[in-house]
Amino acid sequence: MNLKKTLKKLSPNWLLSGYHLCLAYLAAAVYGFPSKKMVMISITGTKGKTTTANFVWAALTGAGIKTGLIGTANIRIGEKEEMNKYHMTMPGPLVMQKIFSEMVKAGCTHCVFETTSEGILKWRHKGIAYDFAVFTNLTPEHLPSHGGSFENYKNAKGRMFLELMRTPHKTIAGKRIDKTIIVNADSQHKDYFLSFPADKKITYGLREVCDYQAQDVSTTPDGVSFGVKGEAYTLRVIGEFNVMNALPAIIAAKEFGASGEAIQKGFDALTLIPGRMEKIEMGQPYTLFVDYAHEKESMTAVLKTAQAITEKTGGHIVVLLGAEGGGRDKAKRPIMGELSGKMADYVVVSNVDPYEDDPLPIAEDIAVAAEAAGKIRNQDLFVILDRRDGIRKALELAQPNDVVLITGKGAEQSIVIGGKSSPWDDREVVREELGKILKKT
Repeated sequence: MNLKKTLKKLSPNWLLSGYHLCLAYLAAAVYGFPSKKMVMISITGTKGKTTTANFVWAALTGAGIKTGLIGTANIRIGEKEEMNKYHMTMPGPLVMQKIFSEMVKAGCTHCVFETTSEGILKWRHKGIAYDFAVFTNLTPEHLPSHGGSFENYKNAKGRMFLELMRTPHKTIAGKRIDKTIIVNADSQHKDYFLSFPADKKITYGLREVCDYQAQDVSTTPDGVSFGVKGEAYTLRVIGEFNVMNALPAIIAAKEFGASGEAIQKGFDALTLIPGRMEKIEMGQPYTLFVDYAHEKESMTAVLKTAQAITEKTGGHIVVLLGAEGGGRDKAKRPIMGELSGKMADYVVVSNVDPYEDDPLPIAEDIAVAAEAAGKIRNQDLFVILDRRDGIRKALELAQPNDVVLITGKGAEQSIVIGGKSSPWDDREVVREELGKILKKT
């Protein structure tokens, strides 16, 4: 164990918490409190944060508003994009404040970013002047970090909403910025997130009565179309579930005077969200996606999307999945195993990020549940710990008209095994292994 980890184990919680809090404010001061100079739009929730953030960025950009983004998958400063190499949705405060500062220098007037419960526990939300707080959804995740309590997890998310009215109102480009809450009305937790003080509270959804309700949702060959408030929109990314991710973007853009045409222009330009149902095309006779899905709701969504495709093609579904170690939620493993066992035709269980844990028990938690759902080992269920080998197996199983889902890491830029972080990108590994297979055929 290295010195840093040893010190963390020996230090009392109050000391570590105080250190993180001081560091957050110090980082903001070092870079001149850059968040005070932009409209700060933050997104929290269990899933969909990265996709929602990219849709917000696209909608604002389409309206001619120069916008920055910090998310799990990618970082944008205006049109400039790079992958998030930090293996954290919220990098350390010094990194975040430095990026915010770079956005200001580049002329960004708006910034969209993700706020996580893990980041809040480390006070990374402090030193940031929040203006918009967006809630996507809430399902059990990261509970060990919150004492195993879902209520603690929810309350941690709520601390982001408390930040709205704790900082003064801004005037950006001559306009006073209203403190605004945007909430998923279909969530059973909507009332909690709507209870926080704000100048404006706006709701969205598919089922419940709300301010922005999507209607006439339908799948297109390259994405999904829907209507809201009498305007038609088309997304150029796969999955009907993305409608819920796009609605907050429409709301945010409308709040800054964007027209439906301008928002659609932004959506038209966004054909790819890194590692989110990212389609890999190399001339193979089947459909291949890399996706970040790593818990019940997101796995269900991607598997349902695959089912919709195979219903038309007559093919099978091949899924590679895994789960994290390092104290992450163990309860989700059998749930994902059962889902994949029921909804996919072939299941490959492999490493995601075991951290310092033994990877085999993690994989077995998933595999045993897939077996209980009807899968048979070495027939339609395979446990292959080495992720590259697992990816190769999933690709080798694929036949014409099938759908292959490589899930769990998306566009993450590293993998942590045995406590050691190594460079990794599922998309590149998939291309490398698929290239080898195609050469043989």
